[in-house]
Amino acid sequence: MKKFNLVKEIIVVDHDRLLQAVNSEKSFGITYEGDIKYAPFDSSDIFIYQNSNNTGQSPVADYAALFGNTYQIVEDNERVLIKAAGAWKSIIEINIENAEYDDTSSDGIAEFADKELEDIGWNATEFDINYRELVEKMEESCDGLLFCVEHEGENYHFSGLGYIFDYPSTRKTLFDYCKTRIQELMENNEDFKKEVLDSDQLEATEFFGIIQ
Repeated sequence: MKKFNLVKEIIVVDHDRLLQAVNSEKSFGITYEGDIKYAPFDSSDIFIYQNSNNTGQSPVADYAALFGNTYQIVEDNERVLIKAAGAWKSIIEINIENAEYDDTSSDGIAEFADKELEDIGWNATEFDINYRELVEKMEESCDGLLFCVEHEGENYHFSGLGYIFDYPSTRKTLFDYCKTRIQELMENNEDFKKEVLDSDQLEATEFFGIIQ
């Protein structure tokens, strides 16, 4: 997965297109790639800004008033440059519904939005394979986006949302990973030998095609 860290990224928007959107009296949003989209929004779009109650601005847009003080805005001739890390709380609200997983709190990752991925995750937990481990595999091997704010250094802080771009491949990757991990546990860990598995664990082995 690609990481898009709002702390480090500058979103570049075409000045004329943004001005047109501001004065359109239509609800619009700006994606993390700098594209402008009008409502109704597509569930696959990931936004750094949405103006859902646009009543139009003056002919010359006041971008500071439009975005508010949580955004940093610089006008550079035909471009508008946006730093959006300070608006992360509001950005979470407009994007979380369409995220595959939520990694924005200290509670960790509790579930996947996609039913098939959630079935994999739920069954894997029977063998102490948690969602964090699965997400690390996903972020390492799958096609998607980790949309986040990450402050490095002594006062490290991370908050992110995960998105999948290729679901069939991701499902197969996680399924195969879990199957292999469980097989290894059953071979090498006395707590997971076939004869000591409980009913939920046996059901999980059937789900992964290990025991028929």
